[in-house]
Amino acid sequence: MELKEWIEACAADEIEEEDVIRFDYNDRTFAIYRTDKDEFFASDGYCTHEKFHLSNGLVMGNTIECPKHNGRFDIVTGQAKRAPVCVDLKMYPVKVEAGKVYIKVD
Repeated sequence: MELKEWIEACAADEIEEEDVIRFDYNDRTFAIYRTDKDEFFASDGYCTHEKFHLSNGLVMGNTIECPKHNGRFDIVTGQAKRAPVCVDLKMYPVKVEAGKVYIKVD
């Protein structure tokens, strides 16, 4: 049986619209995104191309651009959208309750 739990990542107001922050939990790192439509998403924190942290990237609508080589991912699905990235990001469920952002990690 797979254990999954909701982990408090941050306060919702810690992330500006169209922005991303880093969240570290135990020995793992995540990227938490907020779109211009006030939606929140979470993925593994590192680019699948060269392990550069996505929290230093640029969020544009539903896209995150890695700051190292400008590869892009869809932050809703994790799909790799522009070279040099070709491996999708792992995404995690997100919920917002009482002004706090939670992610479900496995």
